[in-house]
Amino acid sequence: MRKNRVKTERRNKIRKRIRSTIRGTAERPRLSIFKSNKHIYLQLINDRENLTLMSASTKSTDLQKDLEGKSGVEAAKVVGEALAKAATDQGINKVVFDRSGYKYHGIVKAAADSAREGGLDF
Repeated sequence: MRKNRVKTERRNKIRKRIRSTIRGTAERPRLSIFKSNKHIYLQLINDRENLTLMSASTKSTDLQKDLEGKSGVEAAKVVGEALAKAATDQGINKVVFDRSGYKYHGIVKAAADSAREGGLDF
């Protein structure tokens, strides 16, 4: 159990350091990522008004059909594309990426790359 606590504390320390420099605005919101053992969550956040503009996750009911039988990385690609499509429909093209202390590989990289392919610029 100690190993898990150490990893979580390390990630939170990195997360705080990243968040001290990254701020989302209405014109360029922050694309925040969170992953649990089963699900992945992406949000576009305006930090000036403390407002979540939009979100997408593997728990979204409209994505359940697309996510059946997919692995974590494949699911992250679907969620990233869905968020990018919703953002471009709202007129948001530029974002600031917040990896939330996770290493940039695997699920995090897949979600970021699919959001880029979907039309978001970061």
